[in-house]
Amino acid sequence: MWEMAKSSIMLFFRGKLFQNPALVYRQLAIGILIASACLLALAAAGLPLWFCAIAGGFLGGLVQPWLFKDLKYQ
Repeated sequence: MWEMAKSSIMLFFRGKLFQNPALVYRQLAIGILIASACLLALAAAGLPLWFCAIAGGFLGGLVQPWLFKDLKYQ
């Protein structure tokens, strides 16, 4: 199991895991922006920073499967 994960990580950083690496980076950036916007919006509302970080991370993780549903592997 560890070897499979290690191999996938190496292929990802070499740019050979996905057919269109630019799309992967774009979708990843969109997810990061959504999580960051949630964190900043909640912080601006005056909520505790620890809660904002948890909520932003949860929302960012929640949208990743939706963002990555159409990615093709090589």
